[in-house]
Amino acid sequence: MKLSILCHRVLGALYSNTFVAGIVPTGLAIFPANGAKDVNPDTHLVLTFPNNPKAGTSGLIRIYNAEDKKLVDSIDMSIPPSRYPTGRDPGNTNGATKGAEGQAEEDGTLYQTTIVGGHKFHFFPIIVRANVATVYPHNNKLQYGKTYIVEMDPSVLQSSDGSFIGFSGNNSWTFTTKAAPPTKELIRLVVAADGSGDFNTVQGALDFVPATPSKQTTIFIKNGDYEEIVVLREKSNLIIRGESREKVRVGYPNNSFFNKQEAGDKISRRVAFTLDHCTDIQLSSFTVSNYFIGQAEAVLIEGKRIILDHMTLDGSGDAFTTKPASSTYFVDSQLTGHGDTILGYGAVFFHRSEVHSIGPISWTRTDRGNHGNIFVNSSLLGMDEPLPWSVTAANPKGQRPESVFARLTRNCKAEQIKGMNETEVRARCNFPYAEMVLINTKTSGISPRGWGDIEPNSTFEYTNLHLWEYNTMDAKGVPIDISKRNEVGKQLKMPENATTIADYSNPAFVLGWSPVVV
Repeated sequence: MKLSILCHRVLGALYSNTFVAGIVPTGLAIFPANGAKDVNPDTHLVLTFPNNPKAGTSGLIRIYNAEDKKLVDSIDMSIPPSRYPTGRDPGNTNGATKGAEGQAEEDGTLYQTTIVGGHKFHFFPIIVRANVATVYPHNNKLQYGKTYIVEMDPSVLQSSDGSFIGFSGNNSWTFTTKAAPPTKELIRLVVAADGSGDFNTVQGALDFVPATPSKQTTIFIKNGDYEEIVVLREKSNLIIRGESREKVRVGYPNNSFFNKQEAGDKISRRVAFTLDHCTDIQLSSFTVSNYFIGQAEAVLIEGKRIILDHMTLDGSGDAFTTKPASSTYFVDSQLTGHGDTILGYGAVFFHRSEVHSIGPISWTRTDRGNHGNIFVNSSLLGMDEPLPWSVTAANPKGQRPESVFARLTRNCKAEQIKGMNETEVRARCNFPYAEMVLINTKTSGISPRGWGDIEPNSTFEYTNLHLWEYNTMDAKGVPIDISKRNEVGKQLKMPENATTIADYSNPAFVLGWSPVVV
């Protein structure tokens, strides 16, 4: 997790309940408190130490139903979270961001897995931040109206003074969940990490809400850190709103190494927050971060009529991805990433927003018949920094790629092209209908040529590309020098292009619907 995120974690202040004297070391606090009632079933188990502990690599965490003593959930700490628990390949010396093509993940039983939004993910069963250790039971294992007993072997957590003795027998940890869930008729649900809401986790609330509520439903997230992979799957008519943009932080360390794609996967597994086949969803006023580097989206959208309002997205490569036929209104928001920051298949109307990128702002992959990435009254800022995964022992300075608006290099390998004719290569290996339009856009740190590496016209048809600009400015609002622009781009002018400029300034024209922010 980034230092700026860590500095905000104050969970120790929230969990002040301790066991009775003599059962656990003085100064250890737990949440839920021993004997607590009305606990949300999606609770994590949080231990706040007087010193900084470490997650162990052996021992069991077990949760039992107190009534019949049956085992409800079990975590074996000897099982690693992933083949690549750091999100990097230890054998990699060249800064690659993903494994070899076609390399299958090992048998899932060898690594920790949980189900999120109906999909399997590797996960960390314990995450330690400073002196706070959070234990993550498998999703949806606990139920309403039950009393649970938690047992932990001493080796699952290692305190610096060796005082952690675990929980078992006479010093087991018990709590009772709420008698019943919220009623389905509620149109406002509250998520609070401290247990004061209807749910402790964002995913818990999303799993509960009906797929298509009869009335628009708001999920309100109280200030706090929500370290979880989130998948909103096949839902509609929802607003997910944070209490404050800076103090509601949803995120997870995830990327294409930690959660490699497996045969049959129907979802990208490297994302922190996914909208999977959703419609009429609004995300407002919170931050989403992916704490790993590489191919590591903060947000991926596959859906229609999606609004991101006053959001902060912080990812790495492909930080914000939209799938084909998706349509998104991105307003008064900020996106930061590390090259190809926008992986854009779907239509996105960026309005009064900022994108910060190391390297290309976008790899625009618009399909025929759809619109692409449109920026109106927004800002695009190139960051003069090395790509974080390129900094290695062999190359300590890393690579500082040119910051450009977009690139369209060939996306097929030589062996894939064999047997294709020229028409097939152009159709399958690049994106001849790619569209990125800038209107009244401020820029900083962008290469004078504007548009980056484009496949040569000898093998790629330029006729239908829409790489257009109108009134591009520097950060102070002064018109930019366009004399060195890549010839594949086009400058729109008034009055001859007045209709085009007006059309692309209208989100309804780009998206096919008129966004209304609630």
